[in-house]
Amino acid sequence: MPMTLPVPIEFRLPEGWLPAAPPDGVDVPGVAFAAVHLHPDRGFTANITVSGEVPRDSATLAELADESAQRLREAAGPVVVAGRREVGSADAPALTQRLIFSAVAGGTRHDLVQSQVFLTFPDVRDPRRRAVIRLALTATAAQHDEVLGDFQEFVRTVRPDTGAGA
Repeated sequence: MPMTLPVPIEFRLPEGWLPAAPPDGVDVPGVAFAAVHLHPDRGFTANITVSGEVPRDSATLAELADESAQRLREAAGPVVVAGRREVGSADAPALTQRLIFSAVAGGTRHDLVQSQVFLTFPDVRDPRRRAVIRLALTATAAQHDEVLGDFQEFVRTVRPDTGAGA
């Protein structure tokens, strides 16, 4: 069952990506939205997932990124944090990280790369608190750089959903 995000957001998928709908989509617990790339690489379909939470007040983005890497370790085994960078501004801090791991999908082991972006938004129920939205691109090591530009384009379109409609 998909999770509900702590803040409503809107975004636009890049060309070549489709929303994933169960049962054919990405079955990842705790994910509010998933999209898949139209062209799998050797049996693995690159995917973008969106999840979110209202973390404890003292949690830093680096700690949330550590927790995300740890959850992946518990599911997939060894994970290497290949890079991490704080981005954004003091008013809207963000963090990116790249994780490298391998996992079995469709009966075949794949070397995978996951690029994660953690974005902060005011909590709609309590503006003194913040919500963190995690965007993740998972792709084979061979396809990652090919679809990374699409993911970056996707990230640039994510914003709070004000209900104004376009």
